[in-house]
Amino acid sequence: MAYRKTPAELRRLASAREHLVARATDVVAEVGWSGASVTTVADAADMAAGSVYQHFASKSALAVEVFRRAAGREVDVLDSVLSRPGTPVERIAQGIEVFARRALENRGLAYALLAAPADTAVGTERLDFRRRYRTLFAEVIREGIAQGALPTQNGEVTAAALTGAIGEVLVAPLGAPEENDTDGLLAELIAMALRCAGAPPASPRP
Repeated sequence: MAYRKTPAELRRLASAREHLVARATDVVAEVGWSGASVTTVADAADMAAGSVYQHFASKSALAVEVFRRAAGREVDVLDSVLSRPGTPVERIAQGIEVFARRALENRGLAYALLAAPADTAVGTERLDFRRRYRTLFAEVIREGIAQGALPTQNGEVTAAALTGAIGEVLVAPLGAPEENDTDGLLAELIAMALRCAGAPPASPRP
């Protein structure tokens, strides 16, 4: 008869896995994907390197889980912001401000999610999450077109342009000292995005 883990053992393993992913996320934020070796992550999690493989088949599998969770949180936040009451133009501006401000408040992790060199599996996840960002922006853009708040355009193309531009604009500041003019950067980023969508610049609501 095959051995079955007890509920207590399953809870312990689940807790250890969560702890491992959390510490791996911290390591990635500090040293990037290339520096987040199994040994480094295991040390950060205060466990033996071999124990990592009880939870993940490879370093790549762990990296994918770290990316999915961290990027998933950002997608959920953006979805929540874009779903708030307000005009489509206001919500686009708010979404960009919240996304960019969150990135600038956690620069190491944001750079890892957006641009840091990574293995193929993480690169594939990055492309998938960019599609999810585009889908969220495209929905609001189409709503703006339907309401006459934005000019007729291909919402998917504009959303792709916005997603790419936002990431490109943020890459350099994410590696710069934190005393950068964050508010000025956000104002320029929002104005650029609204011009791209065909709307006049507008200040996001608090």
